[in-house]
Amino acid sequence: MKTSYLLAATLVMAGVTYLLRMLPLALVKGKIRSPFIRSFLAYVPYAVLAAMTFPDILSSTASLLSAAVGLAAALVLSCRGKSLIVVALGASGAVWAAERLLAVFSML
Repeated sequence: MKTSYLLAATLVMAGVTYLLRMLPLALVKGKIRSPFIRSFLAYVPYAVLAAMTFPDILSSTASLLSAAVGLAAALVLSCRGKSLIVVALGASGAVWAAERLLAVFSML
C-alpha cells in the first residue's frame, strides 16, 4: 500500500469523523427542549452499541448454544444491576461451563 494512499485515506476518515461530531454542535445553538428528542438521543448510544456487539456475541463461541447461555447470563446479571465486570465475568464463566458440558455430552 502506498504511503500517499494511506495518508489520503486517513485524512478523509479524520475529516468525516470531525464533521459528524462538529455539525450537531454548530447547527443546534440552544438547549434541546423536546422531551421526545432528548429521550431519543439518550438511548442512541445504547442502541448503536447493541447493534454492533449482538452479532459478535452469537458467533464468538464454538457453538450457538454456549453463546446463548452466555447472553442469557449477561442479561440476567445486568437486569439485576450488577457491575460491568461482574456481568462480563459471569457471562464468560457461563460460556466456559456450557462449552465444558457440551464437550462432555458430545463424548457420550
